[in-house]
Amino acid sequence: MKLTLITPRQGTDYEKNIYDYRYVAKFIFSKSYSGYLLAIPTLAALTPSDIEVKVTDENIEPIDFDAPTDLVGISVRTMFAKRAYEIASKFRKRGVKVVLGGIHTSMVPDEACQYADSIVVGEAEGVWQELLQDFKDNRLQKVYKRTLHPDLTQCPMPNRSLLKNNKYLLHIVQTTKGCPFFCEFCSVHAFDGTKIRHRSLEQVITDIKETQKDGIMGRKKAIFFADDNIVADRKYAKAFFKELTSHGVSWSCQASINVSRDDEILDLMAKSGCGGILIGFESIAEDNLRQMNKKINLTQNFSEAIQKIHSHGMLVQGSFIVGHDNDTKESFKKLAEFINNNNVLFALISILTPFPGTALFKRLEKDGRILNTDWERYDSKTVVFKPKNITPLELKKGLMHVYREVYSFKSIYRKLKYFWERDFWKEQNRRNPIKFKYRILFALRLLTYLPTIDFERIKFIFKILPWVFDKRIRLTTIITLMAYNDYAYSLREE
Repeated sequence: MKLTLITPRQGTDYEKNIYDYRYVAKFIFSKSYSGYLLAIPTLAALTPSDIEVKVTDENIEPIDFDAPTDLVGISVRTMFAKRAYEIASKFRKRGVKVVLGGIHTSMVPDEACQYADSIVVGEAEGVWQELLQDFKDNRLQKVYKRTLHPDLTQCPMPNRSLLKNNKYLLHIVQTTKGCPFFCEFCSVHAFDGTKIRHRSLEQVITDIKETQKDGIMGRKKAIFFADDNIVADRKYAKAFFKELTSHGVSWSCQASINVSRDDEILDLMAKSGCGGILIGFESIAEDNLRQMNKKINLTQNFSEAIQKIHSHGMLVQGSFIVGHDNDTKESFKKLAEFINNNNVLFALISILTPFPGTALFKRLEKDGRILNTDWERYDSKTVVFKPKNITPLELKKGLMHVYREVYSFKSIYRKLKYFWERDFWKEQNRRNPIKFKYRILFALRLLTYLPTIDFERIKFIFKILPWVFDKRIRLTTIITLMAYNDYAYSLREE
């Protein structure tokens, strides 16, 4: 039996998607993609050894629709649901059975059923082997659903050996699942449950060691921990960071803002190799936080939290959402000022998006405010609902304003200089020093941008050129910010 597992491409305009590292990588003439989704290597690990498995990530390679296969499994997220359905239809026309799974399938099972021979609702652990056996026995069911969340300590390590690992910039590892919070715009608690489940420390460390083996993943790369909140279980997190310290791994993660209240855990994170923490601030307005049920953010001074994390040598990557019911045209200016004044070097600003399965979607649908359900437009930069105090066009213009203020070359240089003068990356530079030849190559790359009519870019290049050979700077930081500047000015009104 032959099984094909597919990750659909993340839309057709990835070259203008700030979440896609190919957009950053092109600035250094690289075609690398950020990282794989864990769903597919997890399914590969759950598949019995007598089944021949092929994995295709359409983000880095085309799908061979004519390749011989008996069954196709596709992991579906909302933004690329339309593409997933197209892929499914092409295989089904050949007479190949198709199974759909993932968070989007689980949130809208009736819709997904129209495009598949079978669907998996919820996590696949516990039902995947049953599904495969039913397929072999020619009695494939329409829906497979596990009512209980799996015990992660009993789940196998993701099988990354079938991935084109040299095409990815990062390794992806997960230590925990589940979220005890009920944010209105989020469906994580509905899919992964509200109880924090975690793998054993032995499992996670073994997983990390495997990603660092030359024969598996090529040269060593940084790890992004995909946990929605890596410090949700503080006791477990501290034990993990202590164990991780001796492995020399560079990593980043997501965490709730209250991580800033624990100096011990911040110290352990920094010592174990953490270079950055993605924090969901979501809004700087208390009335918005109350409406979205982001209670944990109401108990913390944002500026103090950012300063505390920075003091431990870790960058804060801030996630912000615009378009809440209490946002006005003045909100965008205030947000841009907050980000710049607090030296948030990397800020991800999204338009409020009512993903299916969330309380937000249900509320806006009830109020008749959903403009469309074209899932391809649910990309967090397109307005798909009616805002309350502003028009859809004003919301899009507001997003553009924040991005252009935050990623103007003037703003970028000021913030970079702030960190360089404080030797912020001292520990990272000690662990992973940048070779002189790469500084030379980067300087030459910068010079290729000079024949341009973009005078702000020219001024920026001349300002940073003297810094390029300073051991205090990280070249990747400059590359990423230049890409973000390009992205900010590529945004257009709808």
